[in-house]
Amino acid sequence: MLQAQAMSNTITDTNYNFPGQKKVYKGKVREVYTLEDDTLLMVATDRLSAFDVVMPKGIPYKGQILNQIATQMMKATEDIVPNWLVATPDPNVAVGHACEPFKVEMVIRGYMSGHAAREYKAGKRLLCGVPMPEGMKENDKFPQPMITPATKAEKGDHDEDISREDILKRGIVSEEDYEILEKYTHALFQRGTEIAAERGLILVDTKYEFGKTKNGEIVLIDEIHTPDSSRYFYAEGYEERQAKDEPQKQLSKEFVRQWLIQNGFQGLEGQKVPEMTDEYIESVSERYIELYENITGTTFIKADISNIQERIKMNVLSYLD
Repeated sequence: MLQAQAMSNTITDTNYNFPGQKKVYKGKVREVYTLEDDTLLMVATDRLSAFDVVMPKGIPYKGQILNQIATQMMKATEDIVPNWLVATPDPNVAVGHACEPFKVEMVIRGYMSGHAAREYKAGKRLLCGVPMPEGMKENDKFPQPMITPATKAEKGDHDEDISREDILKRGIVSEEDYEILEKYTHALFQRGTEIAAERGLILVDTKYEFGKTKNGEIVLIDEIHTPDSSRYFYAEGYEERQAKDEPQKQLSKEFVRQWLIQNGFQGLEGQKVPEMTDEYIESVSERYIELYENITGTTFIKADISNIQERIKMNVLSYLD
């Protein structure tokens, strides 16, 4: 019974009307409410996206997990990079300053994995205008972390690789601002790498999003260092696995992507999302809890999900009051 109860108690859509609400934007995983006084309220839903497609069923506790990792990581990096976050009135909610987002995602890679490895295997030695050395194999460490930006897609579209040169040439970001984005991206990745190492993990690659406050300050927005935006390997056994050409043991949502690929889905036209049984969803939920505990080094405390919608509403209203 517990299982069935958990499934029905996921949050996959919101429809709030908060005091002072001006607009709502629904992303792939988050719902963003803009309130007066330049306040932004972000609800992390339990939606799961892979290959830029939102899966038909939610994953219990996923929103809480992502929100709590992101807010903890923001607090752990605010001394080096300013961010948008002000408060977390509910396990699934973050509140902060409304910003004008930059139209690029700052992807940074310390290791040749995922998309970079697929491009490399296809014979490419340039990724977003950045050279990748010859003689590398999948999951090898790059000589130094490389920034491989992507243009931000609208819901339903695929993000696209773009080079620094194109970003500047097309005027997507000014050179002055872009230099700050690069500096912040490297600083965050360095700190994220150190935090991961303390937990016996390797931060493989991740992405950051930035925005400008109404005062013109560039700040980190959205979320950071979660399994949705980042890939982690277990540090123990990394060298041995590389030496033996074995796949790395990883902490990310790659396990969902792999399951989809095995079931004939890669987000391409004409492909259907495979059926997700309750058992499979339960296993994904358990993997996300494992990710949380490994990444934060703390035990996950399940919030009350008997009526998530109402819980969020009451917590937010009492915060805004």
